[in-house]
Amino acid sequence: MNKQDTFLEMMDFRHACKIFDTRQKISNEDMHYILDVGRKSPSSFGMEAWKFLVITNDGVREKLKPFCWNQPQITTCSHLVVVLAGIDALKVESGVVQSQLMRRNLPQEKLDAFIKLYASHLSDTLSSDEKIYQWSARQTYIASANMMNAAAFIGIDSCPIEGFEKENVAKVLELDTRKYQVALLLPFGYRVNTQSKQFRSRFEDVIEFIQ
Repeated sequence: MNKQDTFLEMMDFRHACKIFDTRQKISNEDMHYILDVGRKSPSSFGMEAWKFLVITNDGVREKLKPFCWNQPQITTCSHLVVVLAGIDALKVESGVVQSQLMRRNLPQEKLDAFIKLYASHLSDTLSSDEKIYQWSARQTYIASANMMNAAAFIGIDSCPIEGFEKENVAKVLELDTRKYQVALLLPFGYRVNTQSKQFRSRFEDVIEFIQ
């Protein structure tokens, strides 16, 4: 099987698993692999303004479940990853932007110019925490998709969950929402039911080539 077929097979395997087998747990090695793929994902300006909370504590997950529409994935999965979108770290005055860019070993004048470009380009985006969240959360979806695909590649199921009460989930997790806000919940585990048929629009309906 060539690499293209292998990747498509993985995409066919991945689905939104609605209930997991509570008897099966993901190994530490496999979970670290999935999370590392998320860590290595691309982000705008290379800011990596995200954090991944890995929750295996049954008590915490039981507290979260009512604020996640009582979806069974929250408590049946092996590992629940709460994907957080960074807020404060994306502000120029936080100093984090500069420290992230300093990893490039830029001369001071180029570093200053890059920060000026960053602040200018994102002047509206950085004008409020809500706008920062909207931008930052979009970055986390790149990492989340990569983690789900990485999991599928090694035969592990997942289910992206947007159905949750953001403020109440943050309270359960005792988050400082000035620093991080919840973007997505990602349960990982092993399916207990046979995968349902996958439905997708035709290639011709969603792809248009412009020459």
